[in-house]
Amino acid sequence: MTHLPRKRFGQHFLHDGGVIAKIVAAIDPQHDDAMAEIGPGLGALTVPLLEHVAHLHVIEVDRDLAAQLAAEHDRSRLSVHRDDVLRFDWAQLPERLRVVGNLPYNISTPLLFHLVRFAPRLRDLHFMLQREVVERMVAAPSTPDYGRLSVMLQYGFDITKLFIVKPGAFRPPPKVDSALVRMLPRPAAALRARDEQLLARVVTAAFSKRRKTLRNALDGVVEEAALRALGIDPRLRPENLGFAQYIALANAIA
Repeated sequence: MTHLPRKRFGQHFLHDGGVIAKIVAAIDPQHDDAMAEIGPGLGALTVPLLEHVAHLHVIEVDRDLAAQLAAEHDRSRLSVHRDDVLRFDWAQLPERLRVVGNLPYNISTPLLFHLVRFAPRLRDLHFMLQREVVERMVAAPSTPDYGRLSVMLQYGFDITKLFIVKPGAFRPPPKVDSALVRMLPRPAAALRARDEQLLARVVTAAFSKRRKTLRNALDGVVEEAALRALGIDPRLRPENLGFAQYIALANAIA
């Protein structure tokens, strides 16, 4: 199929057979897996995944690509959801779902935040993303890449950067390196926030003033005395706290 990549959808189609094989090996799909692919595009990952799983769901916003995929594959093997993944309701798909995809870079961050809400329903996620985004996802506290994205995703997932992919593996090639990342939802027994919306507000407030001390960044959000009661030095900066400390802070406010 000839398809002109559409910039508004952030389309960069994977075409390198070696990279595709490496991704499928990392995912290790099994026959009975409940699996969904985001942004299947021309089917570079879709076809090899269908060689392993009994059924695959795909979510594709591009009307032409969605129609082509539906025409090329039997409905008993492939369910095509023509939808914007940022509005897609994952609750309509099976639980213990495995999610994969070469994510459009222009929506990757809001999409990752969207998926945090459905983490308890998911088994694992394997995504191709801009390398810079992956570095932020896995960043440790007190490092330059650590920020709001790091805290909120590490709250929901155990995250591993698997390998780097160079621009030439895509058509058209992006201007940056990419990376494959694995995300495993944290178990229900893990440390959780009493109010996840409150946690998100606290983290957002802190990192909106990341160069300030916690005393100043969280002024009006939490009293300095409460920080000290939790064993947190108010003179630290937002980037110095791990996600567990942000959970403790949000729970204290709640």
